[in-house]
Amino acid sequence: MPKIVNHEQRREEIAKVACTVVASRGFEQATIVKIAAAAGFTTGMIAHYFATKKEIIQAALHLSLKRVEQRLQVEGESLEMVLANMLPLDQERAEEASFWVAYWGQVLADKELKTLNSWVHREYARLYERVFARYWPEWHEFTPATRRAVSGAVSTFIDGATTQAALFPAENPPELLLSQLSRQIQLWYQYAKSEQRKSKSPSAVRAFKSHPKTLS
Repeated sequence: MPKIVNHEQRREEIAKVACTVVASRGFEQATIVKIAAAAGFTTGMIAHYFATKKEIIQAALHLSLKRVEQRLQVEGESLEMVLANMLPLDQERAEEASFWVAYWGQVLADKELKTLNSWVHREYARLYERVFARYWPEWHEFTPATRRAVSGAVSTFIDGATTQAALFPAENPPELLLSQLSRQIQLWYQYAKSEQRKSKSPSAVRAFKSHPKTLS
């Protein structure tokens, strides 16, 4: 009786191995031959699932986004604990960080990858917004501009910390990354509350009544 193969699982397995190969060898050196060898498959087997290397990389990006969504859905005691799941604090996430650094090096020169990267960025923003809404009860009381500023800044910090940790792991140990994340969250919460107070001040209310469109 022929063995039943879960094709979606096989595609995900190849994508996971591709992440590892790109992280360890770099984008250019992560050939289909090397990805196949690392996965224990023939190149013919890989070709059954992916026509090109770019398709494999795209699958790896989707896998990474899936992992991000799972990490951000985990229930934690605080916003900080949940967002800490986005930092390269263990081997798997450190490997992903190296994959992203290698991938970002290709984005500017490839229109298709640039478009895909923009989509990934929007998906990340959507996921971050959900997390903030879960842990900051007043999140939806903040103005849209304040919410964009906060989630964008924290996302930028995590991207930067990920890059620094991938390039200089010895100088960016987990405890340092966690303390920096904690400081970022505190600062941006203070900023959001400050902006909220300004929007509720008598002068702001008067300005809104006089020129409502300028504050919308």
